[in-house]
Amino acid sequence: MRDADNAAKHGVAVKTIRRWRRLYQRQGQLRGQTHLAPDCPRCGNGILADAEYAELLGWYLGDGHITLGRRGVHNLHVVNDRQYRDDNARLRDIMSIVKPGGRPHTRDVPGAVVTTVSWKHWPCLFPQHGPGRKHDRPIVLDDWQRRVVEANPAAFLRGLFHSDGCRVRNWATRPVAGGLKRYDYPRWQFTNVSADIRELCCWGLDLVEVPWRQSRWNCISVSRREAVARLDELIGPKT
Repeated sequence: MRDADNAAKHGVAVKTIRRWRRLYQRQGQLRGQTHLAPDCPRCGNGILADAEYAELLGWYLGDGHITLGRRGVHNLHVVNDRQYRDDNARLRDIMSIVKPGGRPHTRDVPGAVVTTVSWKHWPCLFPQHGPGRKHDRPIVLDDWQRRVVEANPAAFLRGLFHSDGCRVRNWATRPVAGGLKRYDYPRWQFTNVSADIRELCCWGLDLVEVPWRQSRWNCISVSRREAVARLDELIGPKT
């Protein structure tokens, strides 16, 4: 087919047809967008953004999951409350840094926002991915992941507490001068059904020397005044 006929058939310029033919037929460039995909930091020569990855790992362990899409492409999804606009924007930013050039997209579900980015190499970066729910299978970090978290514990804790954590006001009463006096104080709580993920949270808190206790079977609490202040400084508020 002549270039002019091909251009007329598809409604594009003749110069575009000639450029495509030159790129794909003569120079052998791969069709589609595969040549634009970033190299994997684990199975290839890509460079991992350690701090952003540590935070994204926390988000994944808290409220993330991976699904398999078309042509072997995996989709990383993180669900977060819709009211935290800054956190959702930050989540898009760190996803596009961990996958260089990635273009995360969002979709609304009742009360929440799902942020998604696609890449064939998400299972390389999150080997904890597997069938079923996370609390029904072992969640153990690889040695290279532990090294990344040890170098960036605050980022890891930010991902955990901003996904499955909350900062609340607690209160207690004490007898004072023949009566009861009420005391209000803030505390951070991390709630997760997986014992392995709760243990990772405790390990992260130990790395930054923040005291914690297990207030319920599925909840880790940071309640001491100086500990709350230290965690506030490390991870910032949920906004």
